Parts: sequence; structure tokens; C-alpha cells
Amino acid sequence: MLKNFFRYFISSLFFLVAYSFSANAELKVGFVYVGPTGDHGWTYQHHLGRNAVEAAGIKTTYVESVPEGADAERVIRQLAQSGHGLIFTTSFGYMDPTNKVAKDFPNVKFEHATGYKREHSNVSTYGARFYQGRTLLGHIAGNMTKTNTIGYIASFPIPEVIRGINSMTLAAQKVNPNIKTKIVWVFTWYDPGKEAEAAQALIDQGADIIMQHTDSTAAVQVAEKAGVWSFGQASDMQKFAPKSVLTSIIDDWAPYYVERSKAVQNGTWKQQDTWHGLKEGMVAMGDYNPAMGADLVKEVEQLQKDLASGKVHSFTGPIYDQKDNVLVTVGNVADDGMLLGMGVYVKGVEGDIPQ
Repeated sequence: MLKNFFRYFISSLFFLVAYSFSANAELKVGFVYVGPTGDHGWTYQHHLGRNAVEAAGIKTTYVESVPEGADAERVIRQLAQSGHGLIFTTSFGYMDPTNKVAKDFPNVKFEHATGYKREHSNVSTYGARFYQGRTLLGHIAGNMTKTNTIGYIASFPIPEVIRGINSMTLAAQKVNPNIKTKIVWVFTWYDPGKEAEAAQALIDQGADIIMQHTDSTAAVQVAEKAGVWSFGQASDMQKFAPKSVLTSIIDDWAPYYVERSKAVQNGTWKQQDTWHGLKEGMVAMGDYNPAMGADLVKEVEQLQKDLASGKVHSFTGPIYDQKDNVLVTVGNVADDGMLLGMGVYVKGVEGDIPQ
């Protein structure tokens, strides 16, 4: 009987120690990046968010320049196997790999950026309403262009990118009905060489304003050399082309990353879909170039406030596609379903969407 007592005592002690270790185990948070941390764009901003998690006292690791596809699944799986309790996968093409790995690791939390699939209860999605920032860029571009031609370097033909092209074009046309948007698709998120070539090609076609949905600073540097205006993407790129950059859309992921990491740490994490914008600060704007003039700066600052408050919506009708079909009727606004699935150009955008 005494022997059984000791056996029970030892088993209970082992359980308590194991439980205590599990409950107090240090959270490790993993990040998967599609580009290098030094791209000074998309990945750079996610990396700043990771740094904020570290500063909050939570251990993190990251893997950079991970191609979308099989490599992504391998990296995500390795992070899950190596004791990470939360994994942020920060590119649209990581969506299916994230959900596939999440199925095999139900005790690990996964957060996927810009996706829409939450196939398992341990997967959340998050993104930012970048189109609000592009509305501001469009308003500026419509006022600043002399050639009425805006050049746009596009990455991949996904709704997020098409939505940005359209929101910019609509805003520009409101102040300048003669605006035309020319696009070069580069089919990459980060390739300074391709981005530079695309910028030059657009300038050669008459664009005197260059904007991008790619991640390097190459485009703004080409624009500065050519003496045309440009906008920074994802982070403040003003220092790389101070005479050219009028402002930048800045992605601020830090508050979200800290909040979600702490939620896992204290056991309050729940599956959710997040789509924040100017109001919440996930989308921010860089300083406005004084070359815009005081009146235009004041206009844009007011528009920024109105977009944040909801007084102004980027997609307010009437809106027409390239074939004059009505997309949004007069006085109405596009709902989130339309925005998230956007797959057509608005009137004024030249060319076809690649298939």
C-alpha cells in the first residue's frame, strides 16, 4: 500500500511539474517573409512589427525571402515543429500552405496576412485597407500631373492589387477627368531590376507620376533621376528620393502583432478576420512633400480625416468598368464583398488584367 502511495505521489508530482512547465513555457513567435528584411517596403515593415513583439518581451524568430508555394509550406511546418506557439505568414501566396500546416498542428496559432481562408479554428487572417491610402495618392496625383498619365507598377493580379489601382484612379479622376492609368505587371513582389525597368518604361510612355505595388525603392529612385513624381510603398521611402517622393503609404503592423502575441501568451487568442485602415492606424501616411503646396496638403489632410472617419468612402458611385458597365450606382458604396473580390478595372485604366 505504501508502495502504491509513493507511486501515486511521484506520478502526481510529475504531472504538476509538467503542467507548470507547459503553462509557463515561453512563447515563441515565428514570422515568414516573402522578401528580404532590407527591402525597405513590405517585408521591412513586417520586420519592424516583429521587433515590436521582441521589445514587448516575447521571443521571436523569422525566415526571410521565402517563395510562395512548396518552400513556404516547408518553412511554416519547420517553425510549427520547433516549438513556435504562434506563426505569422506574411504574404498572400502563403494562404494554402498556412492552412495545410495548421491542420496538422491544432495547438499552434496561425495568422495569415491578406488572405481569406480560415479553414481551421487555429487560423486567423488580417490585412489593411491600403486602398484608402491609394485614394489619397490618387487625389495628389490628379492635382500634380502635367501629362495626365499615371504609371503604376503592379505585382500580381490579385484583388488587393486591382483594388489599389482602381481606388487611386477613381480619386485622381475626381479632380482631373482626363487621367489615364498605365500599368506594367512585373509578377514579383520584390525585384529591384524589374521594378526599375518598369518605372522607366512607364516614364517613356509619358507618365510623370510613378506609383507601385512592389516592395523595393528602385522605382522612386528611377523617378527621381528622370525628374518625375513618385510615391513610396509600404514604408516611408522619402529619404531614398527626396525630390521625387510626394508621400508614402506606411503599413504599421506593430500594434497588431503585439496584441495578437499577447493574446496567445495569456490564453485569450480567438480566431478572427481583421481588416483595418486609416482609422485604426494600420494604414498611415508619410510626411507630405512641401512641393505639393500648402493648399493641396491641407486638402489631402482633410481627405485623410474623412476617410478615417467614414465620411468619405473610396468606392462611392457612380463607378463604371472599362466597358461602361455600372459597378456601383449613384450614391451607393461598394461593400466589403465587392472590394475583397475585385477583379475588373474601372474606367480610365488602360489595358487588360492578366489571366
